[in-house]
Amino acid sequence: MSLIKKKDMVAMLLAGGQGSRLGVLTKDVAKPAVPFGGKYRIIDFPLSNCINSDIDTIGVLTQYQPMELNAYIGNGQPWDLDRMYGGARILPPYVRGKEGEWYKGTANAIYQNIPFIEQYSPNYVIILSGDHIYKMNYRWMLDHHMKKDADCTIAVIEVPMEEANRFGVMSTNENLRITDFEEKPIKPKSNLASMGVYIFDWPTLKEYLIRDEEDPHSSKDFGKNIIPTMLADGKRLFAYKYLGYWKDVGTIESLWQANMDLLKENISLELYDPRWKIYARNGNLPPQYIGRHATMKDSHVSEGCSIEGTVENSIIFPKVTIKKGAVVKNSVVMSSTTIDENAHVNYSIIAEGVTVGDGAVIGENTNGTDAVLISVVADRVTVGSGSRVESGSVVDSNL
Repeated sequence: MSLIKKKDMVAMLLAGGQGSRLGVLTKDVAKPAVPFGGKYRIIDFPLSNCINSDIDTIGVLTQYQPMELNAYIGNGQPWDLDRMYGGARILPPYVRGKEGEWYKGTANAIYQNIPFIEQYSPNYVIILSGDHIYKMNYRWMLDHHMKKDADCTIAVIEVPMEEANRFGVMSTNENLRITDFEEKPIKPKSNLASMGVYIFDWPTLKEYLIRDEEDPHSSKDFGKNIIPTMLADGKRLFAYKYLGYWKDVGTIESLWQANMDLLKENISLELYDPRWKIYARNGNLPPQYIGRHATMKDSHVSEGCSIEGTVENSIIFPKVTIKKGAVVKNSVVMSSTTIDENAHVNYSIIAEGVTVGDGAVIGENTNGTDAVLISVVADRVTVGSGSRVESGSVVDSNL
């Protein structure tokens, strides 16, 4: 007799993505482990959504550069997921005999972990992406799923029509039943975009995962294979409209913009709502020190920082030092970075452990245009005194 209790819903969190469009920021870490917002990692958002939605059993599927992500999640304690039954479980690609088998796609990743799901005998499985910034009550989505007697429910958000080709796009009838679905279509028929959040009846999903795995021509992907096949078979697929803030932070520009969005009052109030707390693994740090000659405007400065220069419209992570005469504007500066005297940083993402030398200039608009281009400096790089880094440049070695 199994000692593991039955769960009504199990979450499977896809966190193995390489995030190649984030360039040097994901050179050594998976995209869900990228720092965000001064105190978080991207993965904190779906993990916190789960525990706030009373989902306490989460399989975290890792693959690319998993070490830091695995260490960060640990036993799940910061999210109240250190449970005897359920909790957060790291699920790397399955090993058969002496050799492992990489996840071939999102559907194959879930297929390889059917035994993990089966031990909880859930009625429902929710599939989540580990690289989006949003707050959502998944229980409300489950209620919608049950009321519609759906086989699958897909969370959707309306996007500008000119951006719809970046997403899985669907059309629905007046009852929100999905009538058409296309993955990243060249000419979208609708602006209802999939958020990468799916709820399935588990017996139905298991059947389709097994069928898909047996198909040698399949890409093993939910958007390309599972969803279209279910639709073609006449299964009951419904959309669940989400009206809150949601950001896919898959590019340098979108990651920078999502950080800047936190400085807008309406979005900040939504994402920092204490009734729906976003939990994170943070150490105990001393309060930030703001020097008497420092200038601060419209910025978020984390614990353990020392600020003696000027900071405007920026997100500053813990243990950052900004020295006298230094100016940081419109930028994201990650942990343990030092901005030396009289250095200027503008429209940039500065990764962890960077040193920007005296009088260095990063991201100032030196190309004579009004275009905003985001400069990026990789982890632990030193930008030497007096160096200039033009707008839109990527620096991954010492200057």
